[in-house]
Amino acid sequence: MAAAGRLSIGEVAERTGLSVSAIRFYESAGLVFPSRNSGGQRRFHRADIRRLSFVLIAQQLGFTIDQIRESLEGLPDKRTPTQRDWNRLSRGFRDELQARIDILTRMRDRLDGCIGCGCLSLTNCALYNADDRARRQGTGPRYLLGEPE
Repeated sequence: MAAAGRLSIGEVAERTGLSVSAIRFYESAGLVFPSRNSGGQRRFHRADIRRLSFVLIAQQLGFTIDQIRESLEGLPDKRTPTQRDWNRLSRGFRDELQARIDILTRMRDRLDGCIGCGCLSLTNCALYNADDRARRQGTGPRYLLGEPE
């Protein structure tokens, strides 16, 4: 391990499973801020492992780099984030994740029935969405988007 508890980019790559080039990309995107040693090599805090792991998970959940950067800006940059800091950051993602879970649940449960899209092509669509009532609430699959039937 590097001096003073700092990690090299290779060590961070090994610990996170990210490629060195991905870590460099995340640095250029403003998601991590390694220091440089006298030879110009990047040196990361141990907390950057968690930070980069969070980035990886958030991306897999469909969050954009901009959304992730905005959330990470709430973490302290002069000290290692505490559990309270991480809890505060995660609360910001919970509502969005819950909304996505709700939509996916509705899709799973209703995809084979009327989804409120106005096609009226299935027999049960004529019952659930007679005269295309869902159209009054907007276009698209209104019932999957959370509109009441």
